[in-house]
Amino acid sequence: MAHTPTSQQAATTTGAGSTQPNTGTTNHNMDTTTVPAADGQPNAIEIAIYHRLSKVIDPELGRSITDLGMIAAIEATPHNTLPLTFDVTVHVELTVAGCPLSKTITNQINGAVASYPDATLIPHIEVSAMSQDKLANLVAQLKAERRQNPFTKPGVHTRIFAIASGKGGVGKSSVTANLAATFAALGYDTAAIDADIYGFSLPRLFGVHTQPTNLNGMLMPVVSWGVKLMSIGMFAGSERAILWRGPRLQRSLEQFLSDVWWGSPDVLLLDMAPGTGDMAISVAQTLPNAELVVVTTPQPSASEIAVRSGLVALQVPMTVRGVVENMSYFEHNGERLEIFGHGGGQRVSEQLTHALGYDVPLLAELPLEPQIREIDDSGRPAVLTPSGELAGTPFAAQFTKLAQSLMDNAK
Repeated sequence: MAHTPTSQQAATTTGAGSTQPNTGTTNHNMDTTTVPAADGQPNAIEIAIYHRLSKVIDPELGRSITDLGMIAAIEATPHNTLPLTFDVTVHVELTVAGCPLSKTITNQINGAVASYPDATLIPHIEVSAMSQDKLANLVAQLKAERRQNPFTKPGVHTRIFAIASGKGGVGKSSVTANLAATFAALGYDTAAIDADIYGFSLPRLFGVHTQPTNLNGMLMPVVSWGVKLMSIGMFAGSERAILWRGPRLQRSLEQFLSDVWWGSPDVLLLDMAPGTGDMAISVAQTLPNAELVVVTTPQPSASEIAVRSGLVALQVPMTVRGVVENMSYFEHNGERLEIFGHGGGQRVSEQLTHALGYDVPLLAELPLEPQIREIDDSGRPAVLTPSGELAGTPFAAQFTKLAQSLMDNAK
């Protein structure tokens, strides 16, 4: 991996004003005040640009592009006619040819160069792919950091929420997708795993139609609407039925956790399969620090079964963080129509509080709205605007309150 050069190292040029950063251990403690200010000398500009590029983060790996060795060279040359103007060529080596986030990275590099305050810099970005040897070395270093499930290591501060339900059809996946999108829009580094192997829904809800990038056996999660995603549906396709026994299900979850480069997310959501079957057991064993959020509808047939999914916490080391009642009401001409009855979420909350011996609050009562369903089915979580910001709607406000209450409620 590349390291931040010292002033003397960064001033070593190859060719006409090009700087070749050295590789080795990242020097995170370097005092950036020792980097010379731009004074019209190309080397000083190259040093400054390298430091600016160290703030550019690869969206998939969550690491600085300089740390990852993606900046192969920087070349700053005076412009032929304009004073205090330099042409700056940045040679970027991405992990794979055709990287899906190439444009995102190059746009950030352009911005880092063009916004340089002490001279006018004209950016020129040359993009290529890493050599196989360089990529293999990078992957080996990343894998060395993630030889096991990263979410159970000491010192990890990721909050893990397993979104569960007693039965299917209560909108659990929609709740997961909109909650994940809300966390991301609020600025949290957010990841989501489709742990409902048989009934995967997250690719459709997030509009994902591509497979994850494979870096020599290490998978990069697909990023959509600001959320890092992984689902068996990205590999199987929407038309394929998955016929797996219990051990295969557990192995798939373990692979999603340990063979995917998640970085260090603030929040990880798991869209669970309905009920208390093999995947619920696997999550409890693999992620004992996960917190359950139980989704139900108001009707008794859903709420009675939802209680059972929460009672899993009596047999495994998991905490039930709260209950979400979905499809609570339908607004019509200013009147709330309770199509599926009333009070199911509150009943689940009260029964789990009594059975578990601690408070399991009713966190939200979400409406039934055709427009929400239409937006979700279009591949955009309904809490977001088309530009990816939180919508100014009561629905988005409810999810914002839900997300904040989950993060404020420490374990």
